[in-house]
Amino acid sequence: MSLTVNIYEAKTRLSAILSKIEETGETVVICRNGKPVAELRRAKPLPCDPFDVDPALRVTFHRDPSLPLDAEDWPEAFL
Repeated sequence: MSLTVNIYEAKTRLSAILSKIEETGETVVICRNGKPVAELRRAKPLPCDPFDVDPALRVTFHRDPSLPLDAEDWPEAFL
């Protein structure tokens, strides 16, 4: 079963409507002039691997980071 609301009610009661969707899983149909325009429904959970590394944190080393730097690898200010 779905709940039907007009645009004004959807704007003024959005927080309450979203809470109801979270609690019941009910679909809410938003209408303009009595005609359905959109549906709000509970989102599917995103797949998440807790052991996966965030891609923004990945680092690419072009050489072995445990090796000492050569003189040309140091900035001029540190020589």
